[in-house]
Amino acid sequence: MYRLRESNDIVSAFGMYVTLKKRGRTHVCNCPFHSEKTPSCTVYPDTQSFYCFGCGAGGDVITFTMKMENLSYMEAVRMLAQRCGMELPTQNADEAKTAKRRVRCLEINREAANFFYKQLISGQDKRGLHYFAERKLSPAIIKKYGLGYAPDDWNMLRDHLRGLGYSDEELVTAGVCQQAQSGKVYDNFRNRVIFPIVDLRGNVIGFGGRVLDDSKPKYLNTGKTPVFDKGRNLFSMQFAKNAASTTMILAEGYMDVIAIHQAGFENVVATLGTAITPDQARLISQYAKEVVIAYDSDGAGQAATQKAMNHFSAVGLPTRILKMEGAKDPDEFIKRYGAEQFRILIDHAGDALNFRLDKCRDGLDLQTEIGKTELLRRSVNVLAEITNPLEREIYIGRTAKELEIRVETLQMQVDRAVRRTVRDTKQSQFRAIEAQALQRDELNPQAQQFPKESRAEEQILSYLMHYPEDYAMLWSELPPTYFVTEFHRRVYETICRMLTDYTQFHLSMLADKFTADEMGRITRIQVKGREFPVDRDTLEECFTVLRNFRNHVQPSQDMSDEDLRKLLAQKKNHQAK
Repeated sequence: MYRLRESNDIVSAFGMYVTLKKRGRTHVCNCPFHSEKTPSCTVYPDTQSFYCFGCGAGGDVITFTMKMENLSYMEAVRMLAQRCGMELPTQNADEAKTAKRRVRCLEINREAANFFYKQLISGQDKRGLHYFAERKLSPAIIKKYGLGYAPDDWNMLRDHLRGLGYSDEELVTAGVCQQAQSGKVYDNFRNRVIFPIVDLRGNVIGFGGRVLDDSKPKYLNTGKTPVFDKGRNLFSMQFAKNAASTTMILAEGYMDVIAIHQAGFENVVATLGTAITPDQARLISQYAKEVVIAYDSDGAGQAATQKAMNHFSAVGLPTRILKMEGAKDPDEFIKRYGAEQFRILIDHAGDALNFRLDKCRDGLDLQTEIGKTELLRRSVNVLAEITNPLEREIYIGRTAKELEIRVETLQMQVDRAVRRTVRDTKQSQFRAIEAQALQRDELNPQAQQFPKESRAEEQILSYLMHYPEDYAMLWSELPPTYFVTEFHRRVYETICRMLTDYTQFHLSMLADKFTADEMGRITRIQVKGREFPVDRDTLEECFTVLRNFRNHVQPSQDMSDEDLRKLLAQKKNHQAK
């Protein structure tokens, strides 16, 4: 694992997914595992590790790859080995089975995509080709996206894939076929134009299909499979991530994306049949500095715009809203007015705040005093959410002029709302802290029962990770049986035993022995030790804490772990009384 870690620099690995900013000897970024506006994830080149102070994710390059790509430990190792040209490690039976299932799904998807494309281009049924021709798609764009057609047949794709050696079970697992209650397997996509969904590595991971008649559902997407999760991927992201523009256009559907792309805008993506998710918003934020939402102008499109704005706000991504007049969607606008007019539309897209202020007027009769008062109340709530004082002042002045009221009056109302928001936020944070304190620590539940001993154990582990050459002394002075919490004991024993074969400690030594969440906790201990090093005097104090605890429960020399747990439970009951 040492060679693998050295060959896959963690800074480079992070750089493939997020934008890193150098800060002294470390790098920081917005965490790819939770939504945030300011960077709380730190990458440490010297220890080849990372830790997020916001959500607690942490570990080495293997842990990062596991979480980022939703892979098992061995799948992540194999991916990293392939990336740097190393010989692939062997797998156990379960790991090999899981990996084979993923590989077979990707193979089936690739063969299905080829089948759909050939049916579109050279199949006897020309309805799919006629549909794309009517939508003004060029042969070049059809080929670039690998568009296809699923014939109006229940078994054609199934029989084709069977002939290539794939089993019915594999076809159902990959999502290209379904199984009826009778046991019969049949094609999932029929009489639909097909949009292959491709991941960032160029693999076909799923499909979207649109009907050519009035049957329902209008769009059908691949369900969740070993290689596909519609909430974590975006249509056309494989092209958009390489676009020169730092602005990402978010469209509503496949055809909008392809029409925009064909007009010369490669920086466009769409969700996969659902409203945008926090994962998708984070993915876009990793490749763009701002996003323009180009949803349909109908009611549903406007509602989806509001939801998308909230997700982009959560990741700190500036958002602008495309306002189309004379067309219901980008595809229709481009056909009617051309690519250059669409470019002008993009350049003059209004910011999300103006969109929200405009929405404040919806459903109000502004000819009445009640309507005007409600508009003022709604506007004040929106303005109070602006965190930058200068920006807030500008919008207050503009809004006061539109509402025909004195700036001082509106400013007073907004200031009052800001103070209320700050107070409510502090109360919410306090309640969250109280709730968190009452929550059970799932990784180390005994830490709440024995906080003093748990803190001592953490400091001992911190010392061990920073001074691995002293492991023999630590083991002699404090055998694992002195540890009170089982999780810390397991970490301590694992590190000490591994250091009998290694002269240095690396997090990679533990990646296959602990879960990703456990690796995050271990990394936190290591990172805390960087900021607050444990010296020998502190170490001796920690020894004393654990020795005193052991002497208090008075275990015998041959006491088993189970007996020790019973004594700990007795001590807890005694403390409760």
